Amino acid sequence: MTIGITFTGVGEKQHNYVDWIKQNDPEITIVTLSAEPKENKGQFSDCDALILSGGIDVHPGYYNSDNFVYPGMPGQFYEKRDAFEKKLFEQALGRQLPVLGICRGMQLINVLLGGTMHQDLAAKNTVHKSITDKQDNQFDKVHGVHIVPGTVLEGICGTLRAAVNSAHHQAADQVADELMVNCRSDDQVIEGLEWKDKTRKPFLLAAQWHPERMYEFNLEELAITRALRSAFLEAVRQSKITA
Repeated sequence: MTIGITFTGVGEKQHNYVDWIKQNDPEITIVTLSAEPKENKGQFSDCDALILSGGIDVHPGYYNSDNFVYPGMPGQFYEKRDAFEKKLFEQALGRQLPVLGICRGMQLINVLLGGTMHQDLAAKNTVHKSITDKQDNQFDKVHGVHIVPGTVLEGICGTLRAAVNSAHHQAADQVADELMVNCRSDDQVIEGLEWKDKTRKPFLLAAQWHPERMYEFNLEELAITRALRSAFLEAVRQSKITA
């Protein structure tokens, strides 16, 4: 199977996604998809699935906001990436390909389908923000999530409680009509989305956390990460069979 992963903008972070999905499996080929030709390593037309990776804030215009100045905003938005990934997502849906959205990827999926954003989580809310040491090195935090019963996420994890990592200052606000929340943090921040009506829809899961970086934590916390990867890859296999 060939899986396209959008380029985060940072090579080291990109390797995390590749290593997490591939894990030395010779049956998996990874294609890096980027709005920048020098970083683009293949064609999406050759891919069997799409992973929308994390990275810079989505431009506010994508959720009909005219507020371009807010705490934690980037020095410059990357509209070229937004437009590129919008096209990829639309093509993936048109081809009925499995899609996995991670952090920014989840936020992008939500706004492309009509949802909105919390532009910056309250300053007092430190649960979702990374830890920064004296040398400005950043480290993920870990927090609990409550999984909604009856969701695809609950089905693949087999539990209603899990631990995930976190390093984000934005979050989904109003959820797109076609989507539903499948998990929330203890302070009610939306941590996962999936299709509300799964009928004739391709596999889609979106996670606000970073499963590709969960290797830093213990085995109990890795359980949800293993389940997410396994379910996604199985969806890709089944998609190829029925294509």
